[in-house]
Amino acid sequence: MAELAKDITVEQAWEMIMTSGREYTQMGRMRHLLKFLPRNPRCRICNAPFAGLGGALVKLFYGKQPARANPLFCNDCEVFASKYPGGAEIELAMVFADIRGSTALAEKLGSREFSRLIDRFFRVATDVFIHSDGLIEKLIGDEVTGLYVPGFAGPQYTRRAVQAARQLLEATGHGSTAGPWVPVGVGVHHGKAFVGAVGSKDGIVDFTALGDAVNVAARLASVAGPGEVLVTEEAILKAGLEPDGHEQRLLNLKGRNAPIAVRVFSAAG
Repeated sequence: MAELAKDITVEQAWEMIMTSGREYTQMGRMRHLLKFLPRNPRCRICNAPFAGLGGALVKLFYGKQPARANPLFCNDCEVFASKYPGGAEIELAMVFADIRGSTALAEKLGSREFSRLIDRFFRVATDVFIHSDGLIEKLIGDEVTGLYVPGFAGPQYTRRAVQAARQLLEATGHGSTAGPWVPVGVGVHHGKAFVGAVGSKDGIVDFTALGDAVNVAARLASVAGPGEVLVTEEAILKAGLEPDGHEQRLLNLKGRNAPIAVRVFSAAG
């Protein structure tokens, strides 16, 4: 990644990377192209593949390979994030997806089979987020998170977030005659959050989003039923979607004083 220009701050640089309006940033164009190279795992920021033919090509031509301190990033992105930690408050869309009833599933399947199920879910979710130009914010426990920012996903980033949420349900078997191979509920919200690289005392950096809007999206996923995508009215308005024909609910989410209005979407298809 390029050095920062002398006349801009770190926060301004992160804001430019994340919010390029109708034009993709250079990083956004790069990760859009890299997503077509096989195969996972990949850098969480630039999409550089670490395995297969794609991994060999980006290592040969760009010198990209898993970073030593944090293998979730390539060495190039880790250097940039370590050198310029920070971020900016931006508007974005967030997709949180939870496996429903994971405790009962773990008990029923046993640890080995359950770990295989989680691995399959993570791989499918990763593919959906990557190919819709979302940033993978985390894969942890039984939950996945995708961030959709204009600098990477383009001007229709919120619409793409909703589409990705529905595609994830479709990819996990919701809406099919055979039924889902794993029960998943999804929450989608649009709002402002701090997005960027944060570091720990041992120097390891992570890429994350922080703020009230993030908490709303996470709590929506926690209350979504199997096969449901709960989309807030804010996200529907920003995405330019037609809400008619989709069930409306008013939800009292934990820690919030006022109810949240959502519409219920199902799997794409």
